[in-house]
Amino acid sequence: MGLLICLSGAPWGGAEIDDVNRVGRALRDKVGNDDAWFEEWTRMGDTIEARGRAAESNGHQFTAASCFHRAARYYQTGERFLQPKSQRGMDVYAKSVKTFRDATALIRTPQIEAVEIPYEGASLPALLVHPDRAVAGDGPAPAMVFFDGFDVTKEIQYGYGIPDLAARGIGCLIVDGPGNGESVRFRNLPLIAETERYATPVYDYLAGRPEFDPKRIGVMALSLGGYYAPRAASLEPRFACCVAWGAQWDYHAIWQKRLEDLATGKVLSLSVPPEHLQWVLGVDSQAAALKVLEGFRLDGIVQKMRCPFLLLHGEGDEQISLSLAHTLFDAVGSKEKTLKVFTREQGGFHHCQVDNMTLGTHAMWDWACDVLKPGR
Repeated sequence: MGLLICLSGAPWGGAEIDDVNRVGRALRDKVGNDDAWFEEWTRMGDTIEARGRAAESNGHQFTAASCFHRAARYYQTGERFLQPKSQRGMDVYAKSVKTFRDATALIRTPQIEAVEIPYEGASLPALLVHPDRAVAGDGPAPAMVFFDGFDVTKEIQYGYGIPDLAARGIGCLIVDGPGNGESVRFRNLPLIAETERYATPVYDYLAGRPEFDPKRIGVMALSLGGYYAPRAASLEPRFACCVAWGAQWDYHAIWQKRLEDLATGKVLSLSVPPEHLQWVLGVDSQAAALKVLEGFRLDGIVQKMRCPFLLLHGEGDEQISLSLAHTLFDAVGSKEKTLKVFTREQGGFHHCQVDNMTLGTHAMWDWACDVLKPGR
C-alpha cells in the first residue's frame, strides 16, 4: 500500500516507474524490514535530488524541479514507515519539505506558495496552489481546501492531480492539519476529532485572500479525510461544497477491529505501521488511542450538512467497506449529493483509487467545476 501511494503520483511527475521498480527490487527479500524500507527510499531520494542539483547548477531549472518533486516524495515514502520516529528520519523529512519548496521556486505553472494558517496560538503549514488565471479570469476565483488523511502529507497530496485542478481555474489550499505532516513532526500538534477547530480558521484565511471568492470555497480530504471533510462541511456552513475521497463513519470501530485482527497475526492493508495511530494521537497505549477515537464518529453530525456533497469509494476498498460508504452517504443531509463507486472492471477499485488515481481525480475535478464554476 505504501508503494502504491508513491507510485500513484506518477501521472503528475511524483514518481518514475523505474525508480520505484529499483527500490522494490532492492527490498524484495526484506519485506517487513521497516529500517531497510526507509534506507532504500532515502537512497533513491538522494540519487534523484543530486541529479536535480546538477541540473540546477547547469541552468536547467525544469529538469531540476522535476527531480526535486520526485525526491521529496521518495523521502516521505521512506520516512512514513519509521516507528518510533528517529532524529535521522526527522532530518530526512525536513529535507523532503525543503526539496519540494526548492522545486516550487523553479516553476511558474502552477504557482505554489508556502503559507502559514493561524491556529490556536500556533500555525498550520500549507501549500497554496494558485489557479490558472487564463481559465479563472481576473476576478476572485474558486478554491478547494484539501486536508490530509491518516498518514499522508501536503507534499504527497500535491502529487495527486492538484496541477490539473489548478489548470481548470480552481485554486487549492493543501493543509498539514493536526496529526499530519509537519504539524505532528515539528509542531507537536496531535490529531483531534474536532476538525472544525482548524477548518474554520483555514476557511477564514482563504476567504481573506482577495484572489478567492468566499462563496466558492469547498473542502475535501482523502482516506481518514472522509471523516475530516464531512465533519468540517457539516459544522462550518460557509464551505460551498464537500468531497470525501473515500468514506468514513466510525473510526473507533475501524481501529478496534484492526487491533483485534493484528493481535491474531492477521496481515492488514495498511500503509504505515499500526504504531502510527498512537503517535499521531499523542498517546502511549492502544487503550488510550481507542479512548480518543471515541470522538471520531460522524453519526449525528453529517445530517447537518447542506452543501453539495461528493463521495468517491472503491468497491473493493480493504480498509473501509462499501457498506460503510453507503451508510455515510445515506446519512448526509445535503439535498444535492453524489456517490461514485469504482468497480474492478473500470479501475479505481481499491482504497482512494490508489490503483488508478486519475479516475478519481477526473471525477472530483469535473464535479468541482460543475459546482464551483471557475471562470464564470
